[in-house]
Amino acid sequence: MKKLLAECLGTFTLVFAGTGAIVINAATHGSITHVGIALVFGLVVLAMIHTFGDVSGAHLNPAVTLAFAAARRLPWREAPGYVVAQVAGAFAASLLLHFLFPQDTTLGATLPLGSDAQSFVLELVLSAILMLTILSVSTGAKEKGITAAITIGGVIALEALFAGPISGASMNPARSLAPAFISGHLSHLWLYLTAPILGALLAVPLCLCVRDSTCCCASPTSGKS
Repeated sequence: MKKLLAECLGTFTLVFAGTGAIVINAATHGSITHVGIALVFGLVVLAMIHTFGDVSGAHLNPAVTLAFAAARRLPWREAPGYVVAQVAGAFAASLLLHFLFPQDTTLGATLPLGSDAQSFVLELVLSAILMLTILSVSTGAKEKGITAAITIGGVIALEALFAGPISGASMNPARSLAPAFISGHLSHLWLYLTAPILGALLAVPLCLCVRDSTCCCASPTSGKS
């Protein structure tokens, strides 16, 4: 239960700060800026990995959890609980933002600027790069020390900086599901649920191609997953 609570609280903080930055940026006529929003997402992930990494691994993302399970770094039996906790945290954050800013019509939902196909490919590639980074700096389903948080947060900020204006750079089904559902912007939601998961799963064989063959084949450990 401590792992699940950590995932719920971590994902709540991620969505509250990240999508909150988008909502507040709109309410204050661009005071935070796109660069600021990208940095918020990167910094909040960095902070949550430091806060909860030793408890649950600080996945904060169903796509990451499923990829860890596919890589046999997390027992499959633990994955559903992680995903439910992450989604619950995301919904709690979006509901709170809706209460605080009822005038906002999107609550930071990820919406494609161009075609769905364009954003689908972007989200798939971004998620694959992110997950490949996570697999490379983690051991089991847990990060390797202090530099992992900086690396993962940096990659998220980097990808949000250059791809955010087109696809929203979600890379996280929970982060997209909650604001889309509560704000009613569901027409493009399918791509933000499927592309990040497919991209994260793609990272597993990519990791095997560049690392030792045992990197994603060892038996998972449940003690600190």
